[in-house]
Order: sequence, then structure tokens, then C-alpha cells
Amino acid sequence: MILLVEDNESIAKALSFSLLENGYNIEVADSFRKLKEYLDKDIELIILDVTLPDGDGFEIYENYIKGKNIKTIFLTARDSEEDIVKGLELGADDYLTKPFSTRELLVRIKKIILRNRKQNIIKVRDITFDIDKMEVYKNNSKILLSSMELNILNILFLNLNKVVTRESLLEKIWEWTGNDVDDHTLTVYVKRIKDKIGEDIITTIKKVGYRIDEK
Repeated sequence: MILLVEDNESIAKALSFSLLENGYNIEVADSFRKLKEYLDKDIELIILDVTLPDGDGFEIYENYIKGKNIKTIFLTARDSEEDIVKGLELGADDYLTKPFSTRELLVRIKKIILRNRKQNIIKVRDITFDIDKMEVYKNNSKILLSSMELNILNILFLNLNKVVTRESLLEKIWEWTGNDVDDHTLTVYVKRIKDKIGEDIITTIKKVGYRIDEK
């Protein structure tokens, strides 16, 4: 279960909808008082707003959450370097400032949950992807991929059983390189990945995007 602790109703509703759509079991608390009601339940991850109406998120984390070893992402409008460093030094797993990309939050959630479940090594048929090392193997043989190919494959593995649209991949390539690339270039990258891994695990959804199925 993911517990979202957020007192902004519109943000809470939007995030709850996105998390539910992505298959997560989600509960929402809008205050420290309600948060305490969930602390003895089976929580895998807490998304914690630093500024709550009845408490400071940093103090709440340090005094009530940290000792329970619950993975936590701070979510806040505080964007000063001092606040970010403080949050991470307390032991939180990540820190996002508002406004933020829901897609980015979903990727960060998935990474934390995968690591927490000790599934940082994902295997699909004969292909193994080590998320932490960013290495790909076919059986026990390492496959050499370019950094761009690894990044694209990483996005696909982090979204197992879900279609990653061409538009979102093109946006990511722009973020990684600062360069606009056309649709044909993305097709070439994916074809190279398919050729190198030698295993048809990437399904092309015509004019939409790509998907890797877990089974």
C-alpha cells in the first residue's frame, strides 16, 4: 500500500487517480492525525507533504516514520537547497518539489518499490536488466548498448506490461540530450536495441509506442 499524505485536495485527488490507474493500492491522509492511524498497517511507501496543517513533515518523518523503515518521498513546495539536503540527510528516499511531473513521480515510486522488494534485477525471458548497474545480459553474456539505448530500455523495463508512448520517449530523449529528435530516429534506436538483445521482448504498438510484457 502507498500512503499519500497531502492536505491539498486537488493534488491528492490527481495523484490518487494516477496511482490507482497504475495499479497501486493507495490511501490518503490529509493531516498528521490521520497519518498516525495508518502507521501500524502494511505501508510500502509514504509520499509525505512537508507542510501539513498540524505538523512539520521533517519532524513527523524523523519521530514517527524513520524508525519503522518505511520508504518515504518528501513532496513539498519548499525548493531551497537547505530543505532538500535536510530531507535527504534525515534518510528519506527521495524529494520532489512542487510543481512536479506526475510521470516523474511515478518513475521514482517504481524505482523505490523495485529496490525495496529486491527486484532491482528484472528478468524477462532470456534478458536480464540490472537497474542499479544499468547493465543488460542475455543469459550470462553482457550485451553492449549505447547510453541512449540503455536509457530507452530502462524506461521500458520500469513500465513492464504498460505501453510507453513514442511521444513520452521523444520527450525523454530531449531531456537527456537537449536535442530534438524525430520519430524516425526513435524507430532506429528501438530497432538497434531489438537487434542487439536478440530476443523479441519489445512489442511495437503501431503509431502508439512500445511495451515489454513480464510474461
